[in-house]
Amino acid sequence: MGPNPIKLLEELLSNHKIKSGSIVCDLGSGQGLTSVFLAKEYGFTVYAADLWSDPEENKEFFESMGLTNKEIIPVKADATNLPFEKNFFDAVVSVDSYNYFGRDPNYPDDRLLPFVKSKGYIYIALPGMKKDCHHNLPKELLLSWTPEQLEYMHDVRYWTELINACKGAEVISVREMESNEEVWGDWLRQENQYAVGDRKAMVAGGGRYLNFISIVLRKK
Repeated sequence: MGPNPIKLLEELLSNHKIKSGSIVCDLGSGQGLTSVFLAKEYGFTVYAADLWSDPEENKEFFESMGLTNKEIIPVKADATNLPFEKNFFDAVVSVDSYNYFGRDPNYPDDRLLPFVKSKGYIYIALPGMKKDCHHNLPKELLLSWTPEQLEYMHDVRYWTELINACKGAEVISVREMESNEEVWGDWLRQENQYAVGDRKAMVAGGGRYLNFISIVLRKK
């Protein structure tokens, strides 16, 4: 559904602090590519939590990748009303989805951190802007996206201010990611309707306004 999530995940978790064997929530997992990678490459027990994907279809996909229901568990879940026990996860990882539900300053404290163990980590990679420009959106971006769709994308300053409002976690970092051009290149070579639609903006130069942002938190 967007620029290469596996490459984003690899960069996000470079030098990560999550122990092998940890119980990890892949929040907004979609069809589960990142969940498979988390289980196979990092040795985590993964709960693939997503509101819009079908858990049964994901389960079949996970089994086809050689993973058992003890290694990876698909769950239909609303990120604003998670169905897990408190202090259940060692870590939460979210790639290309947090910007849809996490723009409420109270979200981490009220909706996410209660399910993370003390000293547990949250790793987030999300699409953003190099500099917020919602007051004067470039015409290039509007070739592919509406103002309403672009409202989900903000800059490092926006996310830094938002995340700093979190009381229950230490902010480890908020930064622009390095793999932006590479992951967009991978995506624009695809022939599905979403990639084809995004080409209009990117071919016109819209990419100079966009980036990906990583956020790392540690629960107090």
